[in-house]
Amino acid sequence: MEIIEKAPAKINLGLDILGKRPDGLHELSMVMASIDLADRLYLEEIAEDKIVIETNKAFLPTDKKNHVYEALELVKNRFQIQTGLHVKIQKKIPVAAGLGGGSTDSAAALRAINRLWSLNLTTAELAQLGAEVGSDVPYCVYGKTSLVEGFGEKVTVLPPMPQCWVVVVKPRMSVSTRTVFSQIVMDQLHHPDISALVAAIEANDYQAMTENLGNSMEAVTIKKHPIIQQIKDRMVKYGADAAMMSGSGPTVYGLCHKYSRAQHVMNALKGFCDEVYLVRTLK
Repeated sequence: MEIIEKAPAKINLGLDILGKRPDGLHELSMVMASIDLADRLYLEEIAEDKIVIETNKAFLPTDKKNHVYEALELVKNRFQIQTGLHVKIQKKIPVAAGLGGGSTDSAAALRAINRLWSLNLTTAELAQLGAEVGSDVPYCVYGKTSLVEGFGEKVTVLPPMPQCWVVVVKPRMSVSTRTVFSQIVMDQLHHPDISALVAAIEANDYQAMTENLGNSMEAVTIKKHPIIQQIKDRMVKYGADAAMMSGSGPTVYGLCHKYSRAQHVMNALKGFCDEVYLVRTLK
């Protein structure tokens, strides 16, 4: 039996870095939402006790360095399962882009394996396993608009963000989240109003939501990659209601209430960057 699982990308509507924890990780307060730009995973059981991963992107690791491998190995060891798995990952989400591609693939693998092996784990239990793989995996297990706290392990599901169109633009370079975190100077950070953002989403107030988008990491990444600011400016110039960098970057997204406006923004960015997508938010 083959299990097919969709793995949608995430965007950060809000990302605030509150400080450094004693364990070296950063304390975060974030609002995340999922968009209809997705990878797909195809899983089937094999008799041999091993994990085989194939992907349509030649540069991606298919061994233990792959987060999907890590997630599946964790489950196999935790539940002492002796059979193996063959996994195909069909990538559409840009890699190292701030869109949670590796995390959402891991989360999809956890959901799929829960079904394939009838483990009967709750979403919360899957998210707990996901936290052992990566900080964005717990959110991606849920895949719904959420307030995410701690280092990423505390997920509070919110009402869906007000529906809109999202123009996603990935410039050519990739950004290392670890490198961005290492360059953070806490007393120089901008702190977005996460409470106001949550309130806007709970009230289904699109305008208030766009006014309260914010990302503490944006200034740090823009300093090294000024093209991010250029993309943001271009998006707003051509009609986006708001534009923001997702995660540690370099991907920038623009929100548009109207489809015609979103198309205009997309067309204006197509000649500027190679990777431009027009997608919906997920309910």
